[in-house]
Amino acid sequence: MALFSPQFTGKNIAARTVGRDRQSLAIVLSITIILFGGIGSRLAYLQLIEGAQLRQLADSNRIRLIPKQPERGNIFDRNGKILASSRLSHAVYIWPQAPKKATWQTTRTRLAKILNIPETEIQQRLDKAGDNSPTLVRIARDLNPAQITALAEYRNELRDVEVYIEAVRNYPNQEIAAHVLGYTGEMNDEELAKKRSEGYRLGDVIGKMGVEAAFEQQLRGEWGGQQVEVDGAGRILRLLGEKPAKPGRDVHLTIDLNVQKAAEAALGQRQGAIVALDPNNGEVLAMVSRPAFDPNIFSKRVTPEIWQQLQSKQHPFVNRALQSFPPASTFKVITTTAGIESGKFAPNATLPTYGCMNIGGTTFCDWNRAGFGRLGFVGALAWSSNTFYYQIAQRVGEATLIDWTRRYGFGEKTGIELAPEESAGLVADNSWKQKNLNLPWSVGDTVNMSIGQGFLQVTPLQLAVMFAVPANGGDRVQPHLLKDNEVSKWRESLNLKPETVRVLRQGLRQVISGGTGQVLNVPTLPPVAGKSGTAQTFRKQAHAWFGAYAPADKPEIVVVAFAEHSGGGGGKVAAPMVLKVLEAYFKK
Repeated sequence: MALFSPQFTGKNIAARTVGRDRQSLAIVLSITIILFGGIGSRLAYLQLIEGAQLRQLADSNRIRLIPKQPERGNIFDRNGKILASSRLSHAVYIWPQAPKKATWQTTRTRLAKILNIPETEIQQRLDKAGDNSPTLVRIARDLNPAQITALAEYRNELRDVEVYIEAVRNYPNQEIAAHVLGYTGEMNDEELAKKRSEGYRLGDVIGKMGVEAAFEQQLRGEWGGQQVEVDGAGRILRLLGEKPAKPGRDVHLTIDLNVQKAAEAALGQRQGAIVALDPNNGEVLAMVSRPAFDPNIFSKRVTPEIWQQLQSKQHPFVNRALQSFPPASTFKVITTTAGIESGKFAPNATLPTYGCMNIGGTTFCDWNRAGFGRLGFVGALAWSSNTFYYQIAQRVGEATLIDWTRRYGFGEKTGIELAPEESAGLVADNSWKQKNLNLPWSVGDTVNMSIGQGFLQVTPLQLAVMFAVPANGGDRVQPHLLKDNEVSKWRESLNLKPETVRVLRQGLRQVISGGTGQVLNVPTLPPVAGKSGTAQTFRKQAHAWFGAYAPADKPEIVVVAFAEHSGGGGGKVAAPMVLKVLEAYFKK
C-alpha cells in the first residue's frame, strides 16, 4: 500500500513539457562545468606558469630584510697607530612601501624637517629603490643627538621610519694624512652601475680616494642583516633568519704618524707638498699636500653649502705630492748622471762657468749672472751652476739626457697604489714637440732641460725616488704604502758606475756643508746630503724645492719639500721644511 497518494491540481500536463526539467538541468550543469573549468584553468595557470613569480611578489610584501652594514677594516700606521677606524652612530631607514600609504606626505614632511634634507631628495631615494625593494632604504647617516630625540618624539607620525645603530668611518687625526687616506661615501648612480656586478648595491659606502679607494676590496667587508616577516601595517611579526655582517680586513701602512705630523706642521698652510720615504725599500713614511680637508666630513650628508666651502680652498682634493711641476735645479742629479755615464766627461772633469752664454742665438744665464769660475761636478752641484750644466747638456745631447731622465722614472707613474690620482709627469722629446707645438726640438730645449726647466714636469714623489738613487747606491725604488717588509722586490738597479754614485753623493753632501743648503748643516742632525731648486713659472712666483737624505753615509730617509708659487728660493723656503721633518725623524 502506498504511503502517499498523488495530488491532482485539476490541470492537465501538456505532452510538450515532458523532459523540460531534464533539459534545464543539463544546461545548468554545462554552464557550471564551463565556469569551473575556466576557474580551474586559471588556477592551474597561476599555480604552474606564474606561481614562482607570484610567490615572489607575495613574499616581497610579507618578507623584509633589515640590512646590517659591515664594519669597515681599520687602517694603521707602521707602528700600529690608528689612522682610520669606525665608530657607532644612528642612521635613518624607511620601509620601501611607505609612499603608498595615505600618511606618506605627513611622514615625508616631518622627516625632511628633522633631518634637514629636501623632501625631493627623500623621495628620489625611495623611487630609486622601488616599492618592491626587499630591503629598507637608508635616508641619512650619522644623526646628531637632537635629530635622534626628535625622531623619538614624533614616532607616531613616523611609523614607517626606522632608526638603527651602524658603524661610520672615523679619522681621529682629522686632516692629518687626508690625501693618503682619502675618504668614504655612499655610491652614486654611476659608481653603482659599474660595481653592481661585484655585489655592491644601493646605499653601499665605498672608498672614494686615497687608501680607502685603493684597498676597497680588503676594507669593505660583507653586508649582513635580518630577514623578518611583517603584517600589512609593516609591523614585524617574527624573525625568519639572520646573517652576521662580516667586517673588512685591517690594512697596515708604511706611514709613520709621527713623521707625518712633523711634515704637516712643516708645510703649514703653504700650498705644496712634502714626501718622505725610505730610500732602501721605497716605503712612504709621510705624504702631505696642502690645502687639505677633514675626511670626517663625508661620514654624513654633505650639503651644497659645505661642498662650496671645501671647493673655495684652491682644490683641496688634489694630492699635490702626485701632481707634476718643473723640478728646477734638483734635476741636476740626472744631468750629472748623464754626463758621467755617457763617457763624454770624466768624474773629475772641470769646466769654466760664466755669467751668461749665447746658445743657438739665445742668451742663457747663471742664476747669479756672474758665474763661479772653474768647477767640477761636485762644486757645480754644491753651487748649482747653470752654465756648467748647459755645457754638459750640449755635449751629451738630447737623446742621452732624455734616456737617463726616463731611467730614473720620470715620465711614467711610480707604481704607488694611488695610481688613479697620480700624474705621470712629462719628459718631452722631438716627437712630442712636433705633435703638440708643430716645432722641432732645439738645442735650447736640451739646455733648458739640463737645469729642470722647459717642458719637463715631475711630481714630488718622483723626485723623492730620484734622490733615493744616490742615497741607496744606485737603485731605483718603487714607492708604496702597504707594509710588507720586503726589500728586493721594490728595488731595481740602474747599473750606475761606482764613480757616478761617488760624485753624486759627494756633491749632494757639499750642498749642505758649504753650498746652497747650509740651513741643514746643524748639530741636531747627522750629516745630510741634498739639493735645492727654484723653478721659474709664467707670470707667477717661482716654485721652491729641496730634496735631502740622511745620514749621508748610510741613508735611512729621503725628504722632498715643495712650495707652490712661494718665491724665495729652495734653500730659503723649502730647506727649512726638510729640516723640521728630519729633526722629528731622528729625535726618535
